[in-house]
Amino acid sequence: MRIDKYLWCVRYYKTRSIATQACKKGAIKVNNSIVKPSREIFSGDTISVRKNQINYSLKVLDTPGRRLGAKLVDLFRKDITPKEAFERTKLLKYSKDYFRKKGTGRPSKKERRDLEGFTDSDSE
Repeated sequence: MRIDKYLWCVRYYKTRSIATQACKKGAIKVNNSIVKPSREIFSGDTISVRKNQINYSLKVLDTPGRRLGAKLVDLFRKDITPKEAFERTKLLKYSKDYFRKKGTGRPSKKERRDLEGFTDSDSE
């Protein structure tokens, strides 16, 4: 079975065309080598998927004949993603919340008060 079709069947991507684009961008690796969307996969292969800043790792147990329901996905793949990958995204989320993006408009009332408190204490 093709790698793009497999990733669509086991519900890593919503559409097959999105899975194909991910392969073309180099976000998909099979046995640590970047692959094209037409690459055939077999039982025992290890697939690495970079999606949403997480490197998912999965082992192919079998190839399904068609797209599966969410409850049946575990029969055809084994998720071997380390837990540290998910913990890094939590830390990244906290760092993003702290800083304002440039050009997002005026500061809120709370942010203005924090800035005023910071600048007033320096002038004294």
